[in-house]
Amino acid sequence: MKLVVLTGIPGSGSTTILNKTLEEVDYLHLNYGDIMTEIAIEEKIVNDRDELRKLPAETQKVIQEKAAKKIKEQSETENVIVDTHCTISTPAGFLPGLPEWVLRELQPDLFILVEANHDEIIYRRLSDDTRSRDIEKAKNIKLHQEMNRAASMAYATLTGATVKIIENHDNHLDSTVSKMVDLLK
Repeated sequence: MKLVVLTGIPGSGSTTILNKTLEEVDYLHLNYGDIMTEIAIEEKIVNDRDELRKLPAETQKVIQEKAAKKIKEQSETENVIVDTHCTISTPAGFLPGLPEWVLRELQPDLFILVEANHDEIIYRRLSDDTRSRDIEKAKNIKLHQEMNRAASMAYATLTGATVKIIENHDNHLDSTVSKMVDLLK
């Protein structure tokens, strides 16, 4: 069984690629934030996902670790692809999306980073009326993708996983999905 972590900055198209890829491969799709929310609701710590980020950091860490254990357990009987953030851009700087205690539990086999050109990402963000996204300059988008690359290699160093970058350019969805399918088979 494989445990794969899929990441991409907002507007990279990682969700679109994942949804199309899942039509062709037999993987269980788990969203890390959804699993954390389910655990926190079950334990009556929060009522919804928005309350999760307002919890004390120590409480969030405990929930993160429990989510990692739950995901790892599911990966023992089926192939799992975890949709999450490699890094999170905050006003205080970049926050690792997969801290050491999460990686220790997960022990993924592969990290996939979905990337696109900064102008494609800007256009996608502006065109997506289903989300409320911050407007970022091209240099900040480039930096965020560079931080994801650096973080994913650090994560791979801690886990022994491999890192694959898949480029998702406009008007190439089918070939991008094909690359992803080949990688997951």
